[in-house]
Amino acid sequence: MRNRNATRQGRLRTVALAGAAVAGGTGLVAGSLYAVNGGELPGRSAKSASLAGDTTRARTNQPSPNDAATTAARAARQLGARTLGTYLDASGRPVVTVTNAADAAMVRAAGVTPKMSTRSPSTLRGITNTLRRTMTVPGTGWTVDPATSQVVMWTDGTVTGTRLAAVRRTARQMGPAVQMVRIPGRLSTFAAGGDAIFGQGSRCSLGFNVRRGQESFFLTAGHCGNAVRNWTADQQGGQPLGTTVDSSFPGDDFALVRSEEGAAGEGEVNLFNGQSRDITEAGEAVVGQNVVRSGSTTGVNTGRVTAVDATVNFPEGTVTGMIQTTVCAEPGDSGGPLFSGTTALGLTSGGAGDCQSGGITFFQPVTEPLQRFGVDVF
Repeated sequence: MRNRNATRQGRLRTVALAGAAVAGGTGLVAGSLYAVNGGELPGRSAKSASLAGDTTRARTNQPSPNDAATTAARAARQLGARTLGTYLDASGRPVVTVTNAADAAMVRAAGVTPKMSTRSPSTLRGITNTLRRTMTVPGTGWTVDPATSQVVMWTDGTVTGTRLAAVRRTARQMGPAVQMVRIPGRLSTFAAGGDAIFGQGSRCSLGFNVRRGQESFFLTAGHCGNAVRNWTADQQGGQPLGTTVDSSFPGDDFALVRSEEGAAGEGEVNLFNGQSRDITEAGEAVVGQNVVRSGSTTGVNTGRVTAVDATVNFPEGTVTGMIQTTVCAEPGDSGGPLFSGTTALGLTSGGAGDCQSGGITFFQPVTEPLQRFGVDVF
């Protein structure tokens, strides 16, 4: 963990943490307006951010889950369009789907388990391309599941009646390659977030601090950046933090904010137990990977990646390329960081459910804004 100036630590703890927006008139879910200054959350006990595998690795000297995920992702990139993707199986072993014996041998040589796809990648990608052109019903979404060689298509509780019948009819027309799933609640972008930042009547929070050379910025959700230009650390506007310089939502869900002079934070995320986690790199999420999310409403919560490259039709618009997880989230958690160990993975976008009954949450992969803006986590 890096040493930090004591004054900066007290004033700018928000600068490395979670986020979302409460923007009247934008269709975003409203959340309570309060700042979190570290320690336990109002009315809640902070949860530990330990990852499954952290302590086991220390005892067994086995490769970390992040190392396994990185190895699998590297092998999948070499295959390109010839694979449905990669995932970690129940025992944590990396698996890459393949379509021929030569590719299976290459994957095996890389130390990864190959699995033959029962359907061709081109067939399933053809289905998802068709859905992107034709399926715009809010509350729906889909992804390719590499473990089952199927397109998983979901509807939330708002899709009923004739709309639900139409979605089911579309799925039936595509045959057994499509699996329908019903999820509880309503898919929406989450509002407010980690240690709060404010602007123009909205409340958001930060995802990750980033740099471009000597310039300091931070990332947050795109539906935050669309609503707010000038950010402060307090609701009264007395502590300037930064200015939104670019924002993308819908389609993507990320924004870049230039830090004010003297307001740049360190590359850490709040664990809401008096500690923070140093973030040293960025990576791609892998299905089956254990992950952690930080946010002001529900603190730290853990779960598992269930899909990548997912498409979600929010009421505010369609977002593609998303990470789907079993991590719960609630209004107040959007924009916040998703990470595994010291690796940054994503920014909280939206989902359905809550942290009492459970739910699903979608994240914008962090690698896309890093590449788009030419910035790095540190």
